[in-house]
Amino acid sequence: MEELLELYQTMGISPAVYAYGEKALEKLRPRFDRIDKIAEYNQAKVLRAMQKNKVSAACFAATTGYGYDDLGRDSLERVYADVFHTEAALVRPQITCGTHALTVALSANLLPGDELLSPVGMPYDTLQEVIGIRKSPCSLAEYGVSYRQVDLLSDGSFDYDGIRRAIGPKTKLITIQRSKGYATRPTFSVEQIGQLIAFCKEVKPDVTVMVDNCYGEFVEEIEPSDVGADMTVGSLIKNPGGGLAPIGGYIVGTKQCVERCAYRLSAPGLGQEVGANLGLMPALYQGFFLAPTVVAGAEKGAIFAASLYEPLGFRCVPGAEEARHDIIQAVELGSEAGMVAFCKGIQAAAPVDSFATPYPSDMPGYEDKVIMAAGAFVQGSSIELSADGPIRPPYAVYFQGGLTWNHAKLGILLSLQKVLEAGLAQL
Repeated sequence: MEELLELYQTMGISPAVYAYGEKALEKLRPRFDRIDKIAEYNQAKVLRAMQKNKVSAACFAATTGYGYDDLGRDSLERVYADVFHTEAALVRPQITCGTHALTVALSANLLPGDELLSPVGMPYDTLQEVIGIRKSPCSLAEYGVSYRQVDLLSDGSFDYDGIRRAIGPKTKLITIQRSKGYATRPTFSVEQIGQLIAFCKEVKPDVTVMVDNCYGEFVEEIEPSDVGADMTVGSLIKNPGGGLAPIGGYIVGTKQCVERCAYRLSAPGLGQEVGANLGLMPALYQGFFLAPTVVAGAEKGAIFAASLYEPLGFRCVPGAEEARHDIIQAVELGSEAGMVAFCKGIQAAAPVDSFATPYPSDMPGYEDKVIMAAGAFVQGSSIELSADGPIRPPYAVYFQGGLTWNHAKLGILLSLQKVLEAGLAQL
């Protein structure tokens, strides 16, 4: 379309970059069709749960104060429990982010003297202070919870022998991070997670298993809760919020685990009975309803990114033709300059703050300087078009999101344009 190309040129995309992107797209149509089928299934799953739980206009009414008898809040939690096929769910705007949701789940289900085990290597940066790997006030370590980890094997697979040796009498909870975080390992499929859970339960049947599901919701037709996870945890400003949720997190799982999480979030004896929705119910319901389609668009954007950068010699994780299990695309750019150029393109493609220039800076919870590009309607919402990464080798930028596939496509094209203009690649 000549008109589209002309419009893209006014936004900074050259005809050569546009043509390069269109050529890559020709091979992706069948794969995109498969993604749409998964989205259709997950859309039906969400819709059926809303119908089953009789979601009505009355569920959208605001509550304040204690929030007693909050119909919308309680119905939303039943919807989440049905979609994730769990006994219970805790879905609250009082949970500020994914790290907060994980902290609630861990601190509620670990007691002094217990041991936490990660069989998938080092957890994400912000969780390291929660655990106490890096010292921080109020960490689990301060409260007498010990930590052990088993690193992945060199090929990115689970070290089952090492895990068997690591699980001991004090091992109370096992945490599995589904997505890669700021690492360049593969993201685990739900099937792989199920195999790991089954192995851990075979070694110690009474161990509790929690899965950090951030960035993975609705990418597959099943979730970790379908394959044995006692708790599945995530953020509403990522996949399940559909770009509309302005805040919040969720914990789904067994009734016992979720009840403890509710007591930790509010107070012993109060649990899920309190917590006003503050008028956020329409956004939380509608965002969850839209999430399967939004996630599909973000996944397409990630595949498109790998399909453009990999042929130019940049290592992409996952690779352009590999199976995907989350919405994050890591691109190793090899230098700080490459990361900055990539992020400038993403920022320039944003609907909000497109005029800003991203630069590396210190961030709470991170040891290294971090560069972040995001012109989002919701601050920090990584289901929206965004890219970030720590300034450290291999200088990988982590691209994710895009509320629509078309916006994700534009963002990737503009990121490549900036990388080319910086002299860091050639078509």
